Amino acid sequence: MDFVKHVALASAGLITLAACDSTNHQTDNETTGNSAPAAAISDPVLARGELVSDREARYLQMSAIPDDAAAEDFLIRRADGREIAVERIDRISNTELRLVPAENLDITRVHHVEHAHWNTRAHLRFDGWFRDLYSDKALGAEIAADGGSTDVRVFAPRAHDVTLHLYSTADGPSFAEHDLTRDDQGVWEIGLPGDLHGTWYDFVVTGPNDPGDRFYDTHPVHLSDPYARVNDDAQGRSRIWRATTPATPLAGGRPPLEDVIAYEVHLQDFTDLLPVGDRLTGRIPAMIQPGLVNDRGEAIGFDYLVDLGVNVVHLMPMQEYLHYPDAEWQAAFAEDPDMQAMGIAQENYQWGYRTTHAFAVETRFRQLGTEQGAERDQFRDLVQAFHDQGMAVIIDIVPNHTGENMDGRDMPFNFSGFARHYYYRLDEEGRHIGAFGNEVKTEDRLMVQRWLIDQCRHWIEEFGIDGFRIDLAGQIDEQTLIRLREELGEDVIIYGEPWIDVNDPFIRSNPEWDWYKEDAPITFFQDDARNALVGSPFVLEDPATDRGYAGGNTRLRADAIRAIANDYAEESESTLQGINYMDIHDNWTLADRFALTDWDGRRGVDEAPYRISAGLLLTSMGPIVLHGGSEIMRSKGAAPIAESVVETESGQIHLKGRDDTYNVRTPNQFVWSDVGASADEAPSDYAAMQAWWRGLIRFRLSEAGAVFRRADVPEGHLRFFTPDDEALLAYTAGDSVLVLVNVGEQDARMELADLPQGRWTQIADGSQVDPSGITSRDAGDGFDLPALSLQIWVRDDA
Repeated sequence: MDFVKHVALASAGLITLAACDSTNHQTDNETTGNSAPAAAISDPVLARGELVSDREARYLQMSAIPDDAAAEDFLIRRADGREIAVERIDRISNTELRLVPAENLDITRVHHVEHAHWNTRAHLRFDGWFRDLYSDKALGAEIAADGGSTDVRVFAPRAHDVTLHLYSTADGPSFAEHDLTRDDQGVWEIGLPGDLHGTWYDFVVTGPNDPGDRFYDTHPVHLSDPYARVNDDAQGRSRIWRATTPATPLAGGRPPLEDVIAYEVHLQDFTDLLPVGDRLTGRIPAMIQPGLVNDRGEAIGFDYLVDLGVNVVHLMPMQEYLHYPDAEWQAAFAEDPDMQAMGIAQENYQWGYRTTHAFAVETRFRQLGTEQGAERDQFRDLVQAFHDQGMAVIIDIVPNHTGENMDGRDMPFNFSGFARHYYYRLDEEGRHIGAFGNEVKTEDRLMVQRWLIDQCRHWIEEFGIDGFRIDLAGQIDEQTLIRLREELGEDVIIYGEPWIDVNDPFIRSNPEWDWYKEDAPITFFQDDARNALVGSPFVLEDPATDRGYAGGNTRLRADAIRAIANDYAEESESTLQGINYMDIHDNWTLADRFALTDWDGRRGVDEAPYRISAGLLLTSMGPIVLHGGSEIMRSKGAAPIAESVVETESGQIHLKGRDDTYNVRTPNQFVWSDVGASADEAPSDYAAMQAWWRGLIRFRLSEAGAVFRRADVPEGHLRFFTPDDEALLAYTAGDSVLVLVNVGEQDARMELADLPQGRWTQIADGSQVDPSGITSRDAGDGFDLPALSLQIWVRDDA
């Protein structure tokens, strides 16, 4: 570890490693300001400790360690109060010492190092030991190819004992118990005779009773397997299950990133109102049910999505995630009219950003009446159905935090009970840190890094999926993401969120771990493009200014040009470094932001600028992700705007209002009755808007639209025309496609000097898109633009 590199940031007040004594404890996520010189012992010294082995600890200090530092002034104190003298110190550098204890340390226990005069107390973190722990043994429960045996392995480096319990049912008594043995890398294992497919299992794990620990000794709960293929909800037992045969690959291969038009959708939201019957509503098979129509005879569900023409289906979390038990939920809310209106009086609906078992398919997505485990084949069949239509499938993964500490509840399901100090970023007292209850620790943890890579490989190899969107990827260290990208291969689609930094300042201060857009190891969501085109979702006060350039804020024309070109400093090497979008599951929907009244798209949408926004996005450079339902102006207007708090037996639940509907069901549902509805029969012209988006998608994926699907943008490929009136904008791509935009309230005419001569065919006129052509004309001297319109022209001889 290069500790010195952190000194400048620490002295600037950006990092505090430890600055505490017995009466004034400050944790890792608190700032103390500038560090005092090492000789000034009246103030706490900023320091960090590491436990390396039973015969070695490290003391690392932010300022220079005095030359007269003496072993007798250091003391190692175990969490139970036992004091261990320091026999010798060896200077490694100006800021780092090796401490040799006078007796062997119990390496599984929590220790602190103190100095008699420097007012220092630092946790001896396990990093020095954990940093090099690694095993490539298969984890979880694996049945031998010949069915002759079943191996079970878990990783728990500080555990004292691990016992495997086997069950015939998900809730019956155990029929066998087996003690696992530990190897020298912290893997506990056992080989059992026979094919145990379908057997239920869990673990009892004992260990120290130290700060941060959740072993059975003090928290007597059985733990499920973090590598389980099948789990009975988040809280239940795991089930041994054979590997799944994956879907066949896409016939033409995965789309290259520059061609990606991804459609983000939540399985329950998409299927809740489909006419499929109770056994399928909200379940995996409903999403691929063909032949469904609404009362108008319009295709809905699977056929609707295929017809829309996107080439990537981006599924929000499919991994097993936290639901609170139905009994607890119904006791609190079954008779609550507000919760009934939100569709959550009977069960705890979630989007799923609370993963508990990364290798298991969410069991509540399983078709009713099928056994637990059948969801795996059902999901494989979903992937196959989309592959058969030439559509890639990617899933949202959430490796930055888990469901073990949510809503203020500390619930050990697996990681917390097996190895909390290994898997999570913790403060000096062993407490979780993180904006979302906890943060998974990937840096200095090769087995956590492996867990992330393993789960991605698992979903590719057992289901045949094509890529991943990584939730809050900015909280995963840069080196882990670089390795993930290398391990999976260049054809696997990967993109993620760069924002929301880690809460551990020690990690934030390390440029090899911490990253943002300028050094992003994966493709990231380009929120600057979003803000330019349709405004920030966090500011909704004045429609004239807060809906971006498409919404009429003409001062943002230069920002819109940059968004269209993906011309950002952090995207200087390739347009593939950022992915453009306008709205996504978080925050307000596009329809609500462009609503005519009360920010409620159900009451009508300002459709002209809404169409402009779609046209700008789909004629921008680089990959694109769409929020499912934007094409039919899907609204969350059923959700209240204000946040509220409700109570269950186990604690509080926050309902965050319309800008984050992660746990209310009704507002997120696809209203399939809107499909095909015209302005004569609905508040908005849903049919025309759907046709507009469908036409734009078809154009972008056509041969002519290839000018927008480029990894590199040669000099002169894009040319922008910027009249004095900032409501007007025109641009050409490859001298073969012309886009004309008027975000103003008045009709206008644009004179375009140097437009390539020839015959131009209009394929979008502001209200309709027809890739086969609407009208044609010679380049001429100018173009008439009606108010609030976007036109697309294609040069015939290009």
